[in-house]
Amino acid sequence: MRDVKNRTGLSMATISKYLNGGNVLPENKVLIEEAIQELHYEVNEIARGLVKNKTKIVGVMVHDISCYFSGMLLHYIGQELRKRGYGMMSCDSCNDEEIEAQNLKFLVSRKVDGIIVIPVSMKGAFLKPAKQNKIPIVLVDRAFQDEEFDCVGIDNKIAAYRAVDLLVKHNHKKIAVIASDVEYTGIERIKGYEDAIRQAGLEVREEYIRRGRHSMEVGYEMMKELLACPDRPTAVLMGNYDTMLGGVLAVNQSEFSCPEDISLIGFDNLMISGLINPSWYMVEQPMEKMCGKAVELLWNRMEKKEEDSSPVKICFGTKIQKGESIRRLE
Repeated sequence: MRDVKNRTGLSMATISKYLNGGNVLPENKVLIEEAIQELHYEVNEIARGLVKNKTKIVGVMVHDISCYFSGMLLHYIGQELRKRGYGMMSCDSCNDEEIEAQNLKFLVSRKVDGIIVIPVSMKGAFLKPAKQNKIPIVLVDRAFQDEEFDCVGIDNKIAAYRAVDLLVKHNHKKIAVIASDVEYTGIERIKGYEDAIRQAGLEVREEYIRRGRHSMEVGYEMMKELLACPDRPTAVLMGNYDTMLGGVLAVNQSEFSCPEDISLIGFDNLMISGLINPSWYMVEQPMEKMCGKAVELLWNRMEKKEEDSSPVKICFGTKIQKGESIRRLE
């Protein structure tokens, strides 16, 4: 900054004001920018962060970065953070609660200004170090069973209920579901499935509820088991995107076809979905809007624009994208 001062003849106060985002006279702005270019000046963000106690970095913890759904969330979160002048430091929890806790401590040690979490854990105890350091936290897609934090997502129970209700309206009575019993979204979607089955006056059959962590492998194996049932279901709700891909693969490798032999509906209309034949009925989440609202909530907390400290929970609605994967039974 002294070099810029000597080159421009301006005061240190004016130069500091400009470099920290303040307004200066247009002619002074030109002088400072020219000096910066000539001197190859670069702001030391680490030093600035120490002085201002702000790093302009947000940590984003993802339950499984190999999941395409997670990748899209990271993409949208990154876009929104850049609009507000923040950088992103992402951590992969690898579907492991111990790694998740380590990632949290890592982000706290890096003095991030805020943290967005797509959690693995069902409980929020691992976030204690962030709370102790007064680092704002926003959850995306998943909530906790024991603690309340700012959270943005969908009503998973209602989303699954509507998907099953659509199958019922197509005259299906033997409806199965493949969903996680260890992840918040899957547990809620199973509840929605059961509510819709009961509401339709049908029996909740345990052999039609296939549980396992959301993954392509689980979708594949569980679909094979359903197709081998003595009283095979006529329709299946797939609990998430990866599960859906595994289920489709299992059907394609079997003697059965969709929708002639089995009707299918999945979650999350992402890129690869458009390559599947027949086109799928999908429960669509407004991912971009969810991420935008999550960043807005976090930004308000970081900038102290949100005075009320009580947790905010925002649920977006979903819609069902029509396809050709559901057959109406006579």
